[in-house]
Amino acid sequence: MRVLLVEDHRAMRDLIADHFRSRGFVVDAVGRGDEALAATAVAGYDAVILDLGLPDMDGIEMLRRLRRGGEGTDPPALILTARDSVKDRVVGLDAGADDYILKPFDLAELEARLRAVLRRPGARREALYTCGDLTFDSASRTAAVAGGSLDLTRREASVLEELIRAAGRVVVKDALEDRIYGFDDDVSGNALEASVSRLRRKLAAAGSAACIEVTRGIGYRLQPRPQT
Repeated sequence: MRVLLVEDHRAMRDLIADHFRSRGFVVDAVGRGDEALAATAVAGYDAVILDLGLPDMDGIEMLRRLRRGGEGTDPPALILTARDSVKDRVVGLDAGADDYILKPFDLAELEARLRAVLRRPGARREALYTCGDLTFDSASRTAAVAGGSLDLTRREASVLEELIRAAGRVVVKDALEDRIYGFDDDVSGNALEASVSRLRRKLAAAGSAACIEVTRGIGYRLQPRPQT
């Protein structure tokens, strides 16, 4: 799950980004509106967390530009702000915000509100995905085979989430990398292949009826293992 965080206060930005990364999210964190719009033009996001007090433009203007679709994306948006008047909240919601949270806030509440936004009709994410006897819960970031827990690293869980969302279809390698790595991630050339290989071994060791097929030079497909 990839999130764009737009917050000009460096310490606040780092605090929020670190929290969500520790929870399994891929986070791109920027401090300006123009950087945010540039990011949405080249990457797909499941949600945007947006501070209104940006140094180069008002966050409301950035949100309106995002909602006009000129940047090629229209993800759910959660506003962070110290502006606490009813008028400010109305303006933000009318501009296209999906939720509004006042500073100071608790990180657990921010995460809960983000997950609530992602569960709403029209959002990209469901809570539970299945493929054969394999299940993945996107809220808890946990996987199970026939009801038994499957121990995954954060990166493996991210790979599985993207593959199980598209179960039965090939996920192109470049698109998968775009979904699981942020702009600042230090990634080696074969990092994705290594994660997929470990995930395949864990599924096989658990006796799962789901397997990952490799389409050489193209990508990967998760599907039920053929019956013999």
